[in-house]
Amino acid sequence: MIIRIRTKSGMFRLDVLPTTSFGDVVNQLIPKLPPFKLESLSISNQPNTIGQNALSISDQTIESSNLKNGDMLYLTYEESKEPIQDTVISSSISGKHSEKSATVAIDISSSSNNQQKKPNQLAIDDILDKEEGLITRKKTSFCRHTEKGMCEYCSPLPPWDKNYQADHNIKHISFHAYINELNSSTNKMESGSSYISPLSESNYKINKNCPGGHDPWPKGICSKCQPSAITMQRQNFRMVDHIEIQDSEMINNFINSWRLSGTQRIGLMFGTYDKYDKVPLGLKGKVEAIYEFPQLDQEDGLILQEWEDENKILEMANELGLLPIGIIFTDLADAGNGDGTVICKRHKDSFFLSSLELVFAVKWQLKFPNICKWSDSNQFSSKFVTCIISGNTKGEIDIEAYQISECGESLLKADLISPSTHPNEVYINPQNDERYVPEIFYQKINEYGLTIKQNAKPSFPVEYLLVSLTHGFPEKSSPFFKAPNDKKFPIENRGYIGESQDISNINTYLKDAMKSNNVELLAQSLSNFHLLIYLFYGLQILGKEDAKIIASIVRKLGENDESYKQSAYELMNSPGWQTLQTILEVNY
Repeated sequence: MIIRIRTKSGMFRLDVLPTTSFGDVVNQLIPKLPPFKLESLSISNQPNTIGQNALSISDQTIESSNLKNGDMLYLTYEESKEPIQDTVISSSISGKHSEKSATVAIDISSSSNNQQKKPNQLAIDDILDKEEGLITRKKTSFCRHTEKGMCEYCSPLPPWDKNYQADHNIKHISFHAYINELNSSTNKMESGSSYISPLSESNYKINKNCPGGHDPWPKGICSKCQPSAITMQRQNFRMVDHIEIQDSEMINNFINSWRLSGTQRIGLMFGTYDKYDKVPLGLKGKVEAIYEFPQLDQEDGLILQEWEDENKILEMANELGLLPIGIIFTDLADAGNGDGTVICKRHKDSFFLSSLELVFAVKWQLKFPNICKWSDSNQFSSKFVTCIISGNTKGEIDIEAYQISECGESLLKADLISPSTHPNEVYINPQNDERYVPEIFYQKINEYGLTIKQNAKPSFPVEYLLVSLTHGFPEKSSPFFKAPNDKKFPIENRGYIGESQDISNINTYLKDAMKSNNVELLAQSLSNFHLLIYLFYGLQILGKEDAKIIASIVRKLGENDESYKQSAYELMNSPGWQTLQTILEVNY
């Protein structure tokens, strides 16, 4: 059942069982509340009353208190600057004061720790949360007021306005516009008196711990434990609106592997997020580097090998202030015309993203979830994107960017979908003893222009789970990595085309910078993603402290912080760097 708890920090809804004790209820609330004095915590079933002290009411259950589904309780407390470090003592609560009260100690240290360890959402999300994103409109011929006036024809529109979307052919609003739309109907933000999380992750799994008293699935089932019927429709928002590739040469170098070998290639894109001004409350991912996985490339696909250095690469990117923001892979085939044109494989009559690629993309999105304070689970969907380099209808090499909807993520988490032999169709898995498959429908427009429901079994079109993004290059490029394009260092995991990383490459690449003792030239030379990977994990000469200094130099240079010069002097005088210089001088 659901019990509602009203506090001065807002209103919360808790899923509880009849056998849940009030001590457990309090423990569920502690991570949601600001620090408070434990001894001041009181619970009542009437508003504006103190009620009973929570330190003496935790062993009584919901059922024994005669509480029903949807009942409201009122919590009062005195805020504190210090986090809670005591234990909650418990007893009983109901509509009437209990004459008997037992005291049982309940350890809430784990709840306090969870509160402290809960990851925070990205800083850019906090910035967008504070903005309204109103769509400004100019004065029209219908306006009958002065320049300083405003009317229904020229007043700003909310970023989710349906008419504006229809007039401008907008399929997806931004994620933060979607949150604002939900909050406008769910919460009265100006009053601050109540709060309900506007977002919750979809869950299509059957509950095998149903409180209905029957045997778990497959021996028993009821309306409480089985998921409701699923009706899929195109997601009207997107987590990221635009992908901006900071350096066109980075993409050119990535495609060169196909030009040299005729086989496909895949990589992990690292970068940052920023505001995207062309969309109200928009968000863009800025791609700064592409890491190429260990892989076996083929003409019509590829096989990912074990990524042993995963934690190391992610740690290095974190030191640089970069995040994994998506994967990118090629699907190219030469048209045979001798003019550089390629075959167009992906179009409206074939597919845009195959069902196999869709499942692959979802697994990456689940690997990197989006931390979101507006969700009751502190996360919702993912900002991770999937980019495909393929031929367009003109025979040119082009990029397309997609995400899989939150519904698609939940379908895969519940093991309800699989790839099919038809690339444009997603197969629905059959029901078995472990997997309950609810009724699944999708909405489509028929030949008469009417929206109808269609049974999704045994398969349904991939496009119902796709969210398309825009992409492009900045007008004024200012890439994070400052190494000149004419200075190239071999890219990792390209031994199959004769491109390998070794110490002789270090000598060739850094020779001028080392001899000149010019800190600016040294910093620019070090500002190369593929060089850093080899320096940190392939060379095995520099220590951890040297790696931290180099990461600091590159990060400060990328952020246009002039203090990178001081870090560069520190590196030049470090024992590890001097050892590397000596080795290069002696051997080369």
